[in-house]
Amino acid sequence: MNNRATLYPEIQPYQQGMLALDKIHTMYWEVSGNPAGIPVIFLHGGPGAGSAPAHRRFFDPASYRIVIYDQRGAGRSTPLGEIQDNTTPHLINDLELLGQHLEIDQWLVFGGSWGSTLALAYGEAHPERCLGFILRGIFLCRQQEIDWFLYGLRNLFPEAWRKFVAPLSAQERHDILSAYHQRLMNPDPAIHMPAARTWSTYEGSCSTLLPNPATVNYFASDTVALGLARMEAHYFMHNIFLPENSLLNNVHKLHNIPATIVQGRYDAVCPIISADDLHHAWPQAEYIIIDDAGHSVWEPGIQAALIRTTERFKTCSK
Repeated sequence: MNNRATLYPEIQPYQQGMLALDKIHTMYWEVSGNPAGIPVIFLHGGPGAGSAPAHRRFFDPASYRIVIYDQRGAGRSTPLGEIQDNTTPHLINDLELLGQHLEIDQWLVFGGSWGSTLALAYGEAHPERCLGFILRGIFLCRQQEIDWFLYGLRNLFPEAWRKFVAPLSAQERHDILSAYHQRLMNPDPAIHMPAARTWSTYEGSCSTLLPNPATVNYFASDTVALGLARMEAHYFMHNIFLPENSLLNNVHKLHNIPATIVQGRYDAVCPIISADDLHHAWPQAEYIIIDDAGHSVWEPGIQAALIRTTERFKTCSK
């Protein structure tokens, strides 16, 4: 093990495919790195943001069997933005199907933002499958967190918030989620695409400590915007299809599994109080606060801490 804190070089998958999940959804997946290495599953954010080739680079390809996929309705999975039969229990079952397809009994679970939400939900449903957890930018999807995203962010990013609500009438601004949900679910691209880009750009604009045009442009791209905005509105409208506060109430099931939580002090999208609440409910987990970072996984301090953590897990996961 070394003290590496920089991304690994770009690599290509040695295996990839489309896995039929049901009559509607087909899921993109890929595997890179060492076929005999420690299995690790990367859970992307959003919901709906999709994965990217750069996500492979958090892991030593000589030590890890790196599994990356796009959750149903996101990225390269089809159909993009499809909300039918798209719930947290579906996503948990999809992970089980993917593990069976790849003949993986246990894996290290790596997830940030919504990926941390899904990692907790999956782990609490199937703790026996999890070698450990590396979680970043904690989102527990409680009503207070959803309200913060829709309204509270105005206190830190008033310019971005004004652009976010600009398409809405004064009356609609009292229920931003319903107003956006109505637009995003409209079958007409002339209606749902502008709404998706505005929603997604808002999130991207608030994701870094310092302005980062590359991050904003990534969030504004059509595939990311449609998957992200549609899935987030869908999941937020339904309280992520889980009982209230279930993630914290059931985290005791994970107490004996190694875990590291990495959180930006100035994460505006997923404020640090959620990571603090999680750590208090899960004191066994290592908790690393990055004092000069916002939300994005590409914040330099967060990126470095995550890579150092994947280096350490190379020994404790065997």
